[in-house]
Amino acid sequence: MLKVDMEYEKGVLYVRLEGVLNRKSCYKINNYIVPVVLKHKVKYLVFNMFLLKDIDEAGLDSLLNTKCAIRVNKGKICLCEVSDDLRLKIKRLRIHIASNELAANKLINI
Repeated sequence: MLKVDMEYEKGVLYVRLEGVLNRKSCYKINNYIVPVVLKHKVKYLVFNMFLLKDIDEAGLDSLLNTKCAIRVNKGKICLCEVSDDLRLKIKRLRIHIASNELAANKLINI
């Protein structure tokens, strides 16, 4: 099960994920976050993965969909607080990884 907490502050959408991002739960990213990004023209997004336990291929695809939506708005996306196990899986997505949300803000030049 995946719990998603969204917060929009100073032009940045923070999405905090808790649980497992897999085939059964990736609809939460694809059906809730991507439409919000496109509708409100969000340029900057930070995924906090501190409480994310695991991710599979479908979960990686949903992160890629979000990256594409941010690109449409000519923005930037960043991941933070990624565990070493998840870092290996996420590496191929070519998304910036920061140590925490503050560092992510600096990485996307806010």
